[in-house]
Amino acid sequence: MTTPNEILNKAAELRGTLSTGFRDEIVKSLYSESEAITNRAVHAKGEKTYDLDQRIDRIVTSPIFGLPLMLVILAVVIWITVIGANVPSNMLASGLFWIEEQAATLFTNLGAPWWLTGFIWHGVYRGLAWVIAVMLPPMAIFFPLFTFLEDLGYLPRVAFNMDFLFKKAGAHGKQSLTMAMGFGCNAAGIVATRIIDSPRERLIAILTNNFVPCNGRFPTLIMLGTVFVAASFSPVYASIAAAGSVVAVVVLGVFFTLIVSWALSKTVLKGEASAFTLELPPYRSPNFLQILYTSLIDRTFFVLWRAILTAAPAGAIIWIMANINIAGTSIAQHTANFLDPLGFLMGLDGVILLAYLIAIPANEIVVPTMLMVYMGTGMMIELESMEALRTLLVEQNGWTMLTAVNLMLFALLHNPCATAIITIYKETNSRKWATVGALMPLGIGVVVTIATASIARLVGWV
Repeated sequence: MTTPNEILNKAAELRGTLSTGFRDEIVKSLYSESEAITNRAVHAKGEKTYDLDQRIDRIVTSPIFGLPLMLVILAVVIWITVIGANVPSNMLASGLFWIEEQAATLFTNLGAPWWLTGFIWHGVYRGLAWVIAVMLPPMAIFFPLFTFLEDLGYLPRVAFNMDFLFKKAGAHGKQSLTMAMGFGCNAAGIVATRIIDSPRERLIAILTNNFVPCNGRFPTLIMLGTVFVAASFSPVYASIAAAGSVVAVVVLGVFFTLIVSWALSKTVLKGEASAFTLELPPYRSPNFLQILYTSLIDRTFFVLWRAILTAAPAGAIIWIMANINIAGTSIAQHTANFLDPLGFLMGLDGVILLAYLIAIPANEIVVPTMLMVYMGTGMMIELESMEALRTLLVEQNGWTMLTAVNLMLFALLHNPCATAIITIYKETNSRKWATVGALMPLGIGVVVTIATASIARLVGWV
């Protein structure tokens, strides 16, 4: 008598002899049979060849128009986020920093030592205030737009359009949805990988989600796009040029996602790709109350709270490093000088590397940390205009277009933030994969920037 184990072993042996399209053929036969049964049992009056949904899908999921349309929608979402977040971010920052000023004055009047006032208000509180001011407005715009597209029924079409790319990379088509979620927050994108049933393909999605620039990295990308790209255009087109440069980085991130997914699927995470059967839902009228609740409560405030918990230590550390001197020079400047040789190899400098080292808890503080060290102040600051920022970076600290390009690359490829690393550990329950998820993109970022800087110097670009 044949045992169950023998049957399973024989099935596993025969599975290896099947063609790659066998599962697709099974799905096709199931749907063909379902359609035949439906046609025999259901009769509709006034039936048309294509209803409205199908007419829309002929364009939205077209091999010719599908991907370009997706890029246009992404560009519009990013442009709205960039433009719409400026004013509320500035207002929120002004209010939070006013509270800081009043509280610090109160501590001083009460006779508190300068270091206590500085540590609590100019360090911990200012780090928290900066993260809130930088993160909250863009997320409050991006997540509702993202949830609107999700509720409308467009996101499954995104997965449909990108399925063939991820299939070629040995990954799962649903990874495109988790990747899209990563635009708001990589931690949210990592959690979203739960929709992928295959453990191997889910792990690929987790390890590569960092290549999608999250909300915390947008300030750096927008600053670079504004100072170095938009400055070459008239004010009318400046915002479009800045948004276009950010979209270009996003597309590059998708490219790295596919390349690294392919490399993982061919090496340490080798295995058979699972079938992805996607039934496109009908388009529907979005429920705006549900959109607001899901985007603001479940996503925006959830992600913001996690960022706040990790931002407080970063604010404390940078204040200590900026205000404790050794031989007349701050610890921050000593560290930046130590990192300068590696920074030069990467087409950057030691201050930039120090900012990313300190900003592991929260990417939002990268720019203010760089400005603080460049200007030698005791706390994170922000300049009042882009002209002043360009003067500080280009004229006073020698930034070039190579610096901007490599910083964009490193902002895209560097290690995930502390929140994302913790989320990787919780989702995989593995220190090994959390370590790989943290160090793999960092290594790729270092290699890519060194290669870019070396080629640029070799051809005489700088």
